[in-house]
Amino acid sequence: MKYDVVIVGGGAAGSVVASRLAANGRTTVLLLEAGPDYPDPAHVPDDVKFGHTRFAEAPDSQHNWALRGTITEEQGTIHVAQGKVIGGGSSINGQAMQRGFPEDFDSWAALGNDEWSYDKILPYFRKSERDLDIQDDCHGSDGPMPVRRRQSGPWPTLQQAFHTACVQAGFGTTNDTNGLNPAGLGVSPSNNIDGVRMSTAMTHLNPMRHFLNLTVRGGVFVRKILVKDGETVGVEAESGGKVFQIEAGRVVLSAGAIRSPHLLLLSGIGPEDHLRQFGIPTVCHLPGVGQNLWNHLSAQMTFKVKDGISLETHKDAIHFSLHYTAEGSDAVNDMVLRSSPVVDERRERVPGVRTKYLSGDVPPDRVARISCTLGLPDGAGYVRLASADPSVQPEFNYRYLQHPNDTRRVREGLRMAKKLLESDAYKEVVEHRIHPTDDILADDGALDLWVRQTVGTARHVSGTCKMGTDADPMAVVDQYCRVKGVEGLWVSDASVMPRIPRSGGAHATVIMIGERVVDWIAAN
Repeated sequence: MKYDVVIVGGGAAGSVVASRLAANGRTTVLLLEAGPDYPDPAHVPDDVKFGHTRFAEAPDSQHNWALRGTITEEQGTIHVAQGKVIGGGSSINGQAMQRGFPEDFDSWAALGNDEWSYDKILPYFRKSERDLDIQDDCHGSDGPMPVRRRQSGPWPTLQQAFHTACVQAGFGTTNDTNGLNPAGLGVSPSNNIDGVRMSTAMTHLNPMRHFLNLTVRGGVFVRKILVKDGETVGVEAESGGKVFQIEAGRVVLSAGAIRSPHLLLLSGIGPEDHLRQFGIPTVCHLPGVGQNLWNHLSAQMTFKVKDGISLETHKDAIHFSLHYTAEGSDAVNDMVLRSSPVVDERRERVPGVRTKYLSGDVPPDRVARISCTLGLPDGAGYVRLASADPSVQPEFNYRYLQHPNDTRRVREGLRMAKKLLESDAYKEVVEHRIHPTDDILADDGALDLWVRQTVGTARHVSGTCKMGTDADPMAVVDQYCRVKGVEGLWVSDASVMPRIPRSGGAHATVIMIGERVVDWIAAN
């Protein structure tokens, strides 16, 4: 078997890369996905198709890798859902289409990646989307991915209270959190249409499946990249209990920010001393592989709502996010606050929503929260090999709240959430706050410990194959996303981000990365 391009991972970026490359009928493309492939939309399982559930993220779902990772030492290892299905994370996520902010991409460019300045990446955001609400120079109108802002019908009581409290606290508003002035209180954009989760498998890949030069294979686990004399020659894969090789002149890793560095390490591309520990011959010494692991953390303030207040929301109901700058921050718009019901994990099995947030005397369907997200963390973690056996998941640790500036900002964010809850806007909504208690909130040390014990995590892992110049010894790919020191090998997923987007979302940016990298792969 030989192809012009083999793409490893059919997720948010991989499906984009495959579909765009296939448009050139002269390029033979093979897309390999470890999870199941659902080429017929009519046969997509409900937990993947419908966006109101998070069943596909549960540890017992066949649609995610059910990884175990560490977020803080106090919590030890927890379940981390990473998509293992065609569409990857875009097939199991919460359908947030929040872009990175303009200053995110200008900061990438300032690190020497001038091809990623906001003015250069904006056309690729536009190319990827079909915005159903806003038509202007910042938004696309004929791309594959629909984007909308859920705002039909009356505002849910919880969202009304949050909006009013933020405005009364002096925060400004924005009509477009994906525009040139995204900061403040605005409506969260989504790619859920009539209850259906619009993954890149549905929007980008499915319309191209009839192209004869595109082959999509589910249930294929890639074990390593094959490199000969510094040039990529293919991949070693496993399916149906058989191990085989596939030849290719170009290979694109789109396996995500945990699996992509894992595959590089298994292939002998990474820190030489680390590879030596596992008896893996070094193909290319790149010390940054697996380092620089970023993710968004979320601390939760929970409260009981008063009797008579409904937490049920229509699928098209409006949802607000507040993007603001933490006091004393060097970076602007580095924090995010949101409000939502807490869904009982015994009923919906939502990973990351722990019963420890609830009180035994409060019915789960009477609990809501304000989430405090650290949009631009200073602390980063790592991905490392746990074994030379490809079937053994890598070790990874987010190392949340190891940096004092991260701890300080989360602490202040929760105290801001307390002020919002105590405002007149919530007077007819809140029965009482559940966690954290007054004693914990009043003591810095106690609050920091409580956060480390209860903090949750987003599905926005990134940075582990970061882009950068030759002057950066930890850069894994150049700004064209070519793996340094290995010809014919690219990475196109969240792992190439040098910093995580401060907006608190990653999905839209990952799709844009796929759209951006395609041009460079095709040019080769």
